Amino acid sequence: MSFQPPGAAQHELFLSRLIDAPRSKVFRAWTEPDLLARWWGPNGMTTPLCEMQLWVGGLFRTVMQAPDGAEYPNQGVFLEIVSPERIVFTDAFGPGWVPSNKAFMTAVVTFEDVKGKTQYTARAWHWNATDCLAHEEMGFHRGWGESLDRLVTLVTTQMPG
Repeated sequence: MSFQPPGAAQHELFLSRLIDAPRSKVFRAWTEPDLLARWWGPNGMTTPLCEMQLWVGGLFRTVMQAPDGAEYPNQGVFLEIVSPERIVFTDAFGPGWVPSNKAFMTAVVTFEDVKGKTQYTARAWHWNATDCLAHEEMGFHRGWGESLDRLVTLVTTQMPG
């Protein structure tokens, strides 16, 4: 099963980068809570809470904390997990498929093998142009880009083989 709503690109923000690490390692950094907590969020943020239930419908919850102590909670569920190729999650639902108060986005993260390196692509699909623009104005490219920089550092210099 693969999720791609009609017209997704119309309300899509994305980042892509070739990472000098095998996709199994990059996928691990995405699916092990202790590893994800080390890189999740823009520079200066920490992630003191990271919970994952790695199955379709399983919980994906993080709380990012800014240097001033402000907290930014996020919660959703996994829609698809194909190791080590793809992760799809959304904030449209909580555990038990309970609808959230306001669906904002669905994230699609792919890990393509390119001669032992990983072509990493993260997409944020939004239900409408207003939410997409709001996410962009919130600093999507800077924030997700800084998170990606931290992920690259983790998988290329801090994680063993």
